[in-house]
Amino acid sequence: MLGLLLTQTGEYAKAERYFRRLINDTLPNAPDMGPLYNKIDRVYNDQGQHSQALAYYQQALEIKLKILKSNLPSVAKTYNNIGLVYSNEGEYSQPWTYYQQALEIKLKTLGSNHPSVVTMYNNIGLVYNTQGEYSQAWTYYLQGLEIKLKILGSNLRSVAKTYNNIGLVYSNEGEYSQVLTYYQQALEIQSKALGSNHRNVAKRYNTIELVYI
Repeated sequence: MLGLLLTQTGEYAKAERYFRRLINDTLPNAPDMGPLYNKIDRVYNDQGQHSQALAYYQQALEIKLKILKSNLPSVAKTYNNIGLVYSNEGEYSQPWTYYQQALEIKLKTLGSNHPSVVTMYNNIGLVYNTQGEYSQAWTYYLQGLEIKLKILGSNLRSVAKTYNNIGLVYSNEGEYSQVLTYYQQALEIQSKALGSNHRNVAKRYNTIELVYI
């Protein structure tokens, strides 16, 4: 779609005009209206205009709940998008509700071993970690890690990211021996995937060195 191409290339004003024209030409409760709102709010979100993006996500959600079943993955995606906007705005008391609703739908429709479910566990874990609720963050990150190891294997960079997130939780709690365990696992995966001279591997070494200081 032209609007998505314009968004991806940073031509946000043109993308906005394109999506607005489509919205104006579409019946208010047509099935296509929800996805159109999702696309125009991405234009705002990519520019950091989170409050405007949020308004369109909420309109998209309202339309989808009217014309679609409430447990469809498309509805879960909008719940997740609203949660992400609140997270980006630093309003960490808000996204948890939306993430939970997205997670419940995805578990019902996609099953517990789907990568999209892992994303929700990570998003919820991040909110808890940011709020200082480390035991809850740890629980969700571990659930995500368990699924990743099952469906992706142990050597993917995505798994390294989760090891890093768990290490951050332990770091925030001051449990540095546990921090090193997870950071070392992340380092091992990154070294295999990227090579020992990659800048991300160098950053990982620096992070581990800081734990010893």
